[in-house]
Amino acid sequence: MKTTSLLLLSLLLSSCGGSGSEPQPEPPLPPALGSLREAAFPFGAAVNVNLLRSSAAYQGVVTREYRSVTAENAMKFRSLHPDAATYAWTDADYLVQYARQTNSRVHGHTLIWHNSLPAWVTGFQGDSAAWETLMKTHIQTVVGHFRGQVASWDVVNEAVAEDGTLRPSPWLQHLGPDYVARAFQYARQADPDAKLFYNDYGHEYGPTKRTAILNLVSSLKARGIPIDGIGLQLHTSLTRSDANLATAITSAAQTGLLVHISELDVAVNPGNQAGLAWSDALAAAQKAKYKLIVQTFNALPAAQRFGITTWNVTDADTWVRGACGCPDWPLPFNEQYQKKPAYDGIVEGLQ
Repeated sequence: MKTTSLLLLSLLLSSCGGSGSEPQPEPPLPPALGSLREAAFPFGAAVNVNLLRSSAAYQGVVTREYRSVTAENAMKFRSLHPDAATYAWTDADYLVQYARQTNSRVHGHTLIWHNSLPAWVTGFQGDSAAWETLMKTHIQTVVGHFRGQVASWDVVNEAVAEDGTLRPSPWLQHLGPDYVARAFQYARQADPDAKLFYNDYGHEYGPTKRTAILNLVSSLKARGIPIDGIGLQLHTSLTRSDANLATAITSAAQTGLLVHISELDVAVNPGNQAGLAWSDALAAAQKAKYKLIVQTFNALPAAQRFGITTWNVTDADTWVRGACGCPDWPLPFNEQYQKKPAYDGIVEGLQ
């Protein structure tokens, strides 16, 4: 509605000009990503709450383009629960309020993960029963706080290691392998209406990790554990084959669960070259990769298409540059908040 209103205002202003010539209508504005597939699935972004607060340009792109938001960091354990007796809701509440005002969906990320844990958890000395209480209390306090406001959660994140085994983590060490199932049960008790996801990276690497992830979620589903969906992060690059990317997406759908491409970006400098420069060739290759991913997702059964979420918004705020210490341009918008050819690839993939 906001885009339509702006277009009508633009046409009205142009028709009120002082020239005696016949006014020429403005060309129609292209639809935002969020509206292209709004009826079928939301297109979203993980957002930096500080930038959402402080940058009008950043907030403008998020508001115009996206219909689903994920907190990049504001809902992780360390952010929300910095010490045993304290929950820090300010940033996460801000995001939820923003989403309500812009009629956007909120996807919660993440309840249980081996990373982003505060020191009071990593140093916790309790026995197995105390660890169980710790996990249950955190999940149910967080999900309960946002009940009816956060539509979905990454309940467990990255529990599978590269070799297909369960990743060593404090949760596995103190609670055993079935902590994954119990985390979903606790989340369902706290909000029966929220969609619950298992989220991981590496589906597109090859069969070892992908098969382990699919076996995990399928076993949870078969046992009646309340899992609704599977999240494919798809932090990928130009060198990842189209076949592997397509297989990752289509095999996830074969579980019968909802499918969420949850953390999408397409790096163009997988070799971490310090002197790499942005070029038309990189832009074209990145556009093709985005198109392939979106097109493959768009071909899934409609009932399973939960949505596509990019991991942040512009090349200026991507995590990739910090991780590699190198130049990279993995997102659909550049540092000046302008659309890149990758954006057109997404649009073409949605059509």
